[in-house]
Amino acid sequence: VCLFLGVCGDEFSVLRSPQSVVFRDGSWPIPGERIPDVAALSMGFSVEDDLPWPGLAVGDLFHRPRATVLVTVKGVDKLALPVKGISYPIENAVPFSLDSVANAIHTLFSEETPVVLQLAPSEERVYMVGKANSVFEDLSVTLRQLRNRLFQDNSILSSLPLNSLSRNNEVDLLFLSELQVLHDIASLLSRHKHLAKDHSPDLYSLELAGLEEVGKRYGEDSQQFKDASQILVDSLQKFADEMFNLYSGNAVVEVVAVKTFNSPLTRKTRSILQSSQTKTENPYNLAYPYNYNYSVIFNIILWMMIGLALAVIVISYNLWNMDPGYDSIIYRMTNQKIRMD
Repeated sequence: VCLFLGVCGDEFSVLRSPQSVVFRDGSWPIPGERIPDVAALSMGFSVEDDLPWPGLAVGDLFHRPRATVLVTVKGVDKLALPVKGISYPIENAVPFSLDSVANAIHTLFSEETPVVLQLAPSEERVYMVGKANSVFEDLSVTLRQLRNRLFQDNSILSSLPLNSLSRNNEVDLLFLSELQVLHDIASLLSRHKHLAKDHSPDLYSLELAGLEEVGKRYGEDSQQFKDASQILVDSLQKFADEMFNLYSGNAVVEVVAVKTFNSPLTRKTRSILQSSQTKTENPYNLAYPYNYNYSVIFNIILWMMIGLALAVIVISYNLWNMDPGYDSIIYRMTNQKIRMD
């Protein structure tokens, strides 16, 4: 087991979670590509493939969390998080995204416009949909905005112990700017607390790469890297507590610590000039695979046909045994008219 955990290295941790979401304490490795499915199942959404991972138990189906916060930290395989959290080793750490969870939220809660925020400050990559466009419109997302935000009066530099880190180094400023983003997200959400009390679930996905750059610049055995790791742990715990309290204890806060991804994140795209590929014929004459909606469509059609068949039988029986003199209004009116004549 120790050899297997040493090979895995990377870690998936749950800092805060409500009582309706049950994470079991154990050392079960979780596949890196199934982390989005864990987030989807914890929010009450269904996934295409079953997840045979015993770490997530079946919680309260009628009380699902109103928010999921997932922070991905690159450059370190393990963080010295508090003991009260639950951690699991990651098997096959590949790049992942929560686009499927965001699409499920948009599909089920399109009229309520939930908050969906996906942000990677080091890459200047941001994705905001729904009410996040109005709430986080003042959030610094570019490197120039982040640098200017650090030197304002109410930045974290005035209250954060830098220790061996320097304000004049670009690598240190990148790391500190990511911590500033965490602080600003919680601060902006605290001004709009009504968003945390609605019925639509919210999604926050953040990717931090500043610690990785600090390790490349000074080395992982340097004092700067150790101080940055401790500052990051304290900031993550504070951020988790703030988000958990803003949602009144009904939010899941998770952290993924990855040393390096096994393969780069590539999104499936298709060029408009790409020629269509001809499908190869099936030499074995196998049937096409059914998707997960097959059972639902089958039950709808089956019971609808049974209901229509029963309705036809009942109507036909009543028409066959109908007495024209008493049951039919046509014959009844005709008989009265004949008598009057």
